[in-house]
Amino acid sequence: MATTNWIIDASHSEIQFKVKHLVITTVTGSFQEFSGTVESGETFENAKISFEANTASVNTNSEQRDGHLKSGDFFDSEKFPKLTFKATKFTKKGDDFELVGDLTIKDVTKSVTLAVEYGGTAKDPWGNTKAGFEVTGKINRKDFGLTWNAPTEAGGVLVSDEVKLIANVQLLKQ
Repeated sequence: MATTNWIIDASHSEIQFKVKHLVITTVTGSFQEFSGTVESGETFENAKISFEANTASVNTNSEQRDGHLKSGDFFDSEKFPKLTFKATKFTKKGDDFELVGDLTIKDVTKSVTLAVEYGGTAKDPWGNTKAGFEVTGKINRKDFGLTWNAPTEAGGVLVSDEVKLIANVQLLKQ
């Protein structure tokens, strides 16, 4: 069976996370620098997938918060410049897929399961073949050593443990 190699088209992709702040609102962040590869057969089932993001490229639209996220309280970007994901299973679930893989943040690797919606494959005006996917899931940030928090006056916490992951990815056929 022939394999097809793909890379993430970063100019048409977004890697985001959402975290509750003060338990009343959601703050969205993203990584501005990331890359990934996919090796697939005729269909994407059982594809080999790898991804990495530069932790120092985190952006939440707040310079002060971004600096805190890059510090040892969170990503410790100086010591751990990349977070990585490597698929261990990519299986068809109805019209979509389930992605299981090893996510590494800092020096902690945990298996995570993500839902993947396949948007389709198309040719762009320049003849390039593209494939689109939306990846969603949740992790507990404390599982990855991201444990910093602060209590609030009302007895709650500043940052929720649950982090929603959302990636809209366009792949470029090589």
